[in-house]
Amino acid sequence: MKVLVVGGGGREHAIVRALGCSAHSPELLCAPGNAGIAADAECLPEVGAGDVEAIVAAAREHGIDLVAIGPEAALVAGAVDALEEAGVPAFGPSAAAAELEGSKAFAKELMREVGVPTASHVLLRGREEAIEHLSCASYPAVLKADGLAAGKGVIVCATEAEACDAVDVFFTERRFGETTVVLEEFLEGEELSLLALCDGENVVPLAPAQDYKRIFDGDRGPNTGGMGSYSPVPGFGPAEVEEIVDAVHRPVVAAMARRGRPFHGVLYAGLMIGPAGPKVLEFNARFGDPETQAVLPRLRSDLLDLCLAAREPGGLAGVEAEFGEDWAVTLVLASAGYPQSSSKGDAIHGLREAAELAEVTHAGTAERDGEIVTAGGRVLNVTGLGPRPAEARDRAYDAAGRIRFDGMQIRSDIAARAVERVPS
Repeated sequence: MKVLVVGGGGREHAIVRALGCSAHSPELLCAPGNAGIAADAECLPEVGAGDVEAIVAAAREHGIDLVAIGPEAALVAGAVDALEEAGVPAFGPSAAAAELEGSKAFAKELMREVGVPTASHVLLRGREEAIEHLSCASYPAVLKADGLAAGKGVIVCATEAEACDAVDVFFTERRFGETTVVLEEFLEGEELSLLALCDGENVVPLAPAQDYKRIFDGDRGPNTGGMGSYSPVPGFGPAEVEEIVDAVHRPVVAAMARRGRPFHGVLYAGLMIGPAGPKVLEFNARFGDPETQAVLPRLRSDLLDLCLAAREPGGLAGVEAEFGEDWAVTLVLASAGYPQSSSKGDAIHGLREAAELAEVTHAGTAERDGEIVTAGGRVLNVTGLGPRPAEARDRAYDAAGRIRFDGMQIRSDIAARAVERVPS
């Protein structure tokens, strides 16, 4: 069986690794892949992760039996639709279903319809309307780009002046291309990521994880695509997970089916756990990054079987995803300048030594003259496993300490709260 994974980041490397453990012993390809993925799959560097036409052509050329789409942009652009129309089975939501991530305004409207708890909000259509609303908003407040923004479309504003600056960013920078911005109440608490596999009808939760979005220790600085994660999460066992799925995932999946947009693939709910209980911050229509790097190493079920079942209406009925007892702590090693920019071409040392202690997945790397170098903002993920969060965390940081490249950024507090709550 031939499986093509689309993408070239740490998430896709983790997916490739997990698929490689399948009892089906699939032949794995990755488009475009990266320098680390090349050790675990055949990479197709000429195929861009967002080039739907090239993805379909590559799947046909290589006789692919299943395509697993990693990045959100390809899903929103209709990669799954195009593949299925070409007769190539694909794992992930259609473009119509992926609008749950592609438009925060759409997701908010759907949540209101089915009673899913979320932050109160106002849709601001145009800069002038936005500035008018900001003068009477409560602060701190949150401004979000309506569309995709690669994890950088959320700005927490402490004052009206900061909110006005954020509005200028959203309405003037070409990368956003926005005509709508979401002004949202600021929620306090702890974040929780709960990913679930969906077959258009049924919902199978994966293990919960906690993500760290800010660049600096203590959750300071600008948002990033994620600087680390860990799984499981203290206080969120099977009963608590089931409560969230009943309140969030299942109503949304049912509503999407009623609208003729059945959701197949991974529905990721980003939640804030506060005094009033869980509230949805956002939905993603794919595996999270870097949550996937902490969740999949703990998975004991066959990921390929789960993906195949999720494609079929009702295919996940009676299915459970089984996880091991170990904890996983994932650290992100970022390049100089991230998240505003990234340094490329810096030589990376110590990868072999780190891999002897923990699982190392590549995100933004490339090979140059036989040497692995940086090629993006988030460069590497280091995941430590252990029977307790303290052991997993120690292994992750020990391994990360063996890696060196110029300007390397790493948070020092990933999973610290889990260690405090689960004694060794």
